Amino acid sequence: MIILDGKKLAKKILEDLKTKTEALAKKPSLAVILANDNPSSKIYVSSKEKCALELGYQSLIYKFDNTVTQEKLIALINELNQNSDVNGILVQLPLFNHLNAQQLIEIINPKKDVDGFHPINVGKLNCGLKPYAICCTPKGVIKILDEYKIDLEGKNVIVIGRSNIVGKPLATLLLQRNATVTVAHSKTKNLKEITKTKDIVISAVGIANFVKQDMIKKDAVVIDVGISKQTNTKIMGDVDFENVKNIASHITPVPGGVGPMTIACLMENTYELYLEQNKK
Repeated sequence: MIILDGKKLAKKILEDLKTKTEALAKKPSLAVILANDNPSSKIYVSSKEKCALELGYQSLIYKFDNTVTQEKLIALINELNQNSDVNGILVQLPLFNHLNAQQLIEIINPKKDVDGFHPINVGKLNCGLKPYAICCTPKGVIKILDEYKIDLEGKNVIVIGRSNIVGKPLATLLLQRNATVTVAHSKTKNLKEITKTKDIVISAVGIANFVKQDMIKKDAVVIDVGISKQTNTKIMGDVDFENVKNIASHITPVPGGVGPMTIACLMENTYELYLEQNKK
């Protein structure tokens, strides 16, 4: 059994980005909008800011309390769209309940949509065209599979979860690599019977220990995208790691698997958007 070390790969990507950034006269800039009081979101934003600054990027954080209006955020995004010094714009989800996340995402200039959530970037991805940015977590999963030379062509893969952020774009990326892809979700019946036939099982549901040993066939590759915090503050993944690792050929840990790759890919997207916007 091989541990798929996302932390190690993320470190390599970030070191490469730092070297590239040092050679730039003007540095990439990432703007993050935080309009919620979710403790996890605050931690994510803090991690993103720390990472950006370590790379030498400009980091702009806009924090709001629950009195903020949709109109104020629209005005801010329009201002950031017009600011040539800002290369990437990110709206940290979820938002306060009274705010419309989809409307805000659609206002972001697709060429500054660092999360890859804008309908134009989603559409490009689904049409087999090159989006300005690919959703960070799915991009990170593909990079892990590539790093460990796990060939996707002709493989039977299941993605458990159909979110716009992970499940759907990841399924598209896998199809582009000629995998045969099944997308499962909360309405899927006989899930165990389906997962047991798959060469690669990817879970992104956010339910601790959801994927059990009896759901995995021998020597399958298991990718754990899920993350949930238990009452004792222990971070858990979707996969019952201790038991599943005994039969998987490759498996990602939590923490240290897909999570670090998400931030690394966000930083890579920022750099790539910078290059796109500064093409001569």
